Amino acid sequence: MDLDEYQRIARAADQNPKPDGCSEPSQNPQKHEVIPLLGLVGEVGGLLSEYKKLLRDGATRRKFRDEVAEELGDILWYVSNVADKFSLSLNDIAMQNLKKVEEMWRAPSEGRQLYDEHLPTSQQLPRHFEYAFEYRSINGARKVVLVDRLNGDSMDSTGDPLTDNAYEDDGYRFHDALHLAFAACLGWSPVLRKLLRVKKRLENRTPAKVDEGEDGGRARVIEEAIAAAAYLHAADRDFLVEADAVDWQLLRHIKQLTSGIEVRNRTNFEWNNALLRGFAVWRELRRYEGGALRGDLLAGTIEFIPPSD
Repeated sequence: MDLDEYQRIARAADQNPKPDGCSEPSQNPQKHEVIPLLGLVGEVGGLLSEYKKLLRDGATRRKFRDEVAEELGDILWYVSNVADKFSLSLNDIAMQNLKKVEEMWRAPSEGRQLYDEHLPTSQQLPRHFEYAFEYRSINGARKVVLVDRLNGDSMDSTGDPLTDNAYEDDGYRFHDALHLAFAACLGWSPVLRKLLRVKKRLENRTPAKVDEGEDGGRARVIEEAIAAAAYLHAADRDFLVEADAVDWQLLRHIKQLTSGIEVRNRTNFEWNNALLRGFAVWRELRRYEGGALRGDLLAGTIEFIPPSD
C-alpha cells in the first residue's frame, strides 16, 4: 500500500468531509479543517502520555510498543485527513520531506564543481588562500584588517578595516571569516571577488552579464545578508559551540535568498557545513584575538592558524 492509497481508504472514515465546492482554505476557521487539526494535536498528546506512563510505571499489561503503534496509527490517520482538507497528496508530502531530510544530512553524491572552473585562471577565485586578521590603528581607532599572506607585501590589507560596530564586544569584527568559509566550502563569495578585484588580483568574469548577475551589488548584498542572519542566529546559541546543525529555518531563509543566483544549487548539507566551519574558525579568531585562515577550494576546507604560526 502506498500513502496515496492509504489516504483514499482513510477518507471513507471521515465524519467531517470537506463540503462540495470548497477548493481553497478559508481565513475563517472551518469545522472540517479544525477538527482534524485538533485531533492531530490530541493524538500526539496521547503518544506523549503513553511514554509518560512508561517512565512512571514501567511496562503495563499491554506492551509499550503496541501502545506506540496504535497512537502512531491514529496520528497517521489525522495527518492524512489534514492533507485531504487542504488538497495535498500524502505521497507528495512524504517525497518532499525525504528530499528535505536528505539535503540536510547527506553529503552530495557527485563531486563539487566550482562555478568558475571553466574560466581563465585570472577570473577564478584563488584555489588556495591564507588571510591573516591583524589589528591596525586607523584614524585613532583599533580596527581589524585582512592581510593576504600569499601575495605581496604583508602590510597590504584587503577589504575594509572593521570594528564590531556595536556597543558590546561580540566579535563581529572577525565576521569576514564567514565570507572566507563561503569561498572555501561553497566556492562562492561575491564579497571576496569584489575585494580581490579592488586589489587587481582578480578580473571580472566573462561574459559581462555573468559578472553583473553573479558578482554585482545585489549578489554581495545577499551574501552580507546571509552572514548577518547567520551571525544573529549563532549569537543566540553560544556561537554554535558543539552544534552539529544550524536551524532549519535559517537554511530555508538562505535558500530563499539565493534562489536567483548560482549558489542556489548548493544543498542544505553544504550550507550547514559552511556555516559550522565558518563559526568554528571565527571562534578561534576571537579566542586568540587574531590569527589567520587557510582555505582550499578544491578540498572545500578552511582551517585556523594561530597568531604565532
